[in-house]
Amino acid sequence: MKGLGILDKLKEKEIKHEELAEKVIKNKELLHELFNGVSSVNPRIKFGSAKILRIISKRNPKMLYSKIEVFANLLDSENNILKWNAMDVIANLTVVDSHNKFNKLFKKFYGYLNSGSIITAGHVVDNSGTIALAKPELQDEITKELLKVEELPLPTKECRNILIGKTMKAFEVYYNKIKEKDEVVSFVKRQLNNSRKATKAKAEKLLEKLEKH
Repeated sequence: MKGLGILDKLKEKEIKHEELAEKVIKNKELLHELFNGVSSVNPRIKFGSAKILRIISKRNPKMLYSKIEVFANLLDSENNILKWNAMDVIANLTVVDSHNKFNKLFKKFYGYLNSGSIITAGHVVDNSGTIALAKPELQDEITKELLKVEELPLPTKECRNILIGKTMKAFEVYYNKIKEKDEVVSFVKRQLNNSRKATKAKAEKLLEKLEKH
């Protein structure tokens, strides 16, 4: 596949992002096209490139680690889709973060919990389990931030309940490493009366695990 192949394929209606990601992983020279694609005015190319980069960050994080600053800059993007993809990529790169670059981004990353958007805050929470496992030294801080979700500024109570459910799912990923278990257990117990059935069910499931440790 020559250079222009990747971006050309992103213009097509039937796009197989996973296959394109594999082609880039096998040919690192194609990577620069995806970074150029993120700046494209064509939505298919812009968001397709971002999606492929996200897939690569999961499958081969080392391939993108040297470019973590590029994704850090995208956190300031006015385009939410680019921002959300950047958040996911950065979280995936924590597993190879030998220079502790994420540690410097921690405050900014978790600041998005206060964005007022359930989707933006949700990307923080959804990625927290991955980050906590990759960054043991940040687990206490992550737990502290996640325990604030009951008070976050969100449009509706239902939004908050959904985010609380996501938070318990994040806790479940690293529950056996959580030091402040009493606070987490208290948080989970409060959700046994949550008005959202799915969130209540997650509380019951997590509480059973927490009480065994």
